[in-house]
Formats: sequence, C-alpha cells, structure tokens
Amino acid sequence: MSILLYEKKGPIALLTLNRPEMMNALGQEGDGPAVAAVCAQVAADPEIRVAILTGAGRAFSAGGDVKAMKEKAGAFGGSPANIREGYRRNIHIIVKSIYNLEVPLISAINGPAIGLGCDVACMADIRIASETAKMGVTFLKLGLIPGDGGAWLLPRLIGASRAAELLFTGDVIDAKTAAEWGLVSSVVPADKLMGEAMALANKIAQQPPQALRLAKTLMRHGTTSSYDTIMEMSAAAQALMHETEDHIEGVNAILEKRAPQFKGK
Repeated sequence: MSILLYEKKGPIALLTLNRPEMMNALGQEGDGPAVAAVCAQVAADPEIRVAILTGAGRAFSAGGDVKAMKEKAGAFGGSPANIREGYRRNIHIIVKSIYNLEVPLISAINGPAIGLGCDVACMADIRIASETAKMGVTFLKLGLIPGDGGAWLLPRLIGASRAAELLFTGDVIDAKTAAEWGLVSSVVPADKLMGEAMALANKIAQQPPQALRLAKTLMRHGTTSSYDTIMEMSAAAQALMHETEDHIEGVNAILEKRAPQFKGK
C-alpha cells in the first residue's frame, strides 16, 4: 500500500501518511516516487483548490526509518555514493513533491513529527497542531545532519536563532511551544484537529483556484527571489488574472454585495 493515501473531498485533497504501525516512518524504497505520483495527481486536477496532509494512527511521522538505518537498507544502504543517490532519488523527492505542490497545503499535525517528519510537516504553507503533537529535528542525536532540506527551511520559518536551538539541542518541543515559536499557527484539541483543518481548507477553497495557485507560487518564489524579480512576476501573473472570468465575478460580487461564486475560469 502506498505511503501516501489520497482522498478527494470536493475541492479538498486529503493526503494521509499511511504507515501507522511504524509511526509513518519514511524512506523505504519507492516512497519518493509514490509521494510524487500523488502530488502530481492533485496538481493535475483543476477541481482541487487546497490540500490537507496528516498522519494515520497516533503520529504524523516519526521521520526516517531508524531500523532501515541500522540494517543499512533502502535509502540508507550501500556505499556513500549509493546513500547519496538514495537521498536524491527517494527522500528528496518526498520533500520536494510536498513543498512544490501547486495548491495551498495545510499540515494537520496529529502527533509526533520528528526529524524528517518535522521537516515534511513544515513543507506545508500552513501548520496546525493537535495538543498531543510534538516536534523536533533530532538528526544530531543519530549522528546525522538534516539531509532533507530542513537546514534551508527552518531558519526561514522560525528565524536563525530558534532553528539553531532546535537543531543543535535535538530537543523535542510540545505543541504550545511550537506555536509560541511560530512553527505552527494554532493548537487545537486532538478530537477537533481534522474538523479545524477542514474548516480552514473550506475557507481557502472559496477563493478563485487559478489565482490561488499563482498566489502560492509567488509566495514561494518570494523566499529566494529579489524584490524586482517578484515585481515582474507579479505584473505578468496579474495580467493573466485580469482576463479570467473569476476576476469579473469577484468584481461583480463586490458591487452587487453578494458572495462570489468562483468557477476556475
């Protein structure tokens, strides 16, 4: 069974990491292509406007498969050259596919999100956590470094000092601390997590889908591009949006004092 389950709920894609017997550990052979295939399916569906990522069972994801590390198996086996390729062609595909998902993505962190699992959760645009969630980048405790892009991502999310503290200590923080540090947007009771995630997703899904995807693209490029580059990209994207039926619908809805009905045209 695929590591990532996909369920379509109207305009919402519900994505579930599905290895509950291993706390949704990642890195088995084929995990990268499996995640990439699901993300491609979501991106190719014009009806999907937003996605939610969560974990099956009691964890979001415990991160890399430690047993596979011990056995030198899968992405963690062979020579250094083999291991490098295991990261590039498997683990990196997981995080890149999730990070580059075209539609807005919400991580609903239902339990521990550790190491690679924490970084996967952070690839989302918005993160909300259950009160039972815990987060940590514990690579150094395994004698490793973040091999999945976390060293690039974390400082951008919570600042260099907090990111360094989290990485260098290997501490696992609770949901309340994660919210205080800006690692998650909000913390909710465990039994309300998916309800809150769905409510947020439904709110986002009310937006015009073409503009929504372009807005996410601009925000992502904004983390690495210059101001002038983003201004040029914004002008070009805005010109396209001015020619959509959804733009006209939005204008008419404001003038007519009613809720807009965006159709993705």
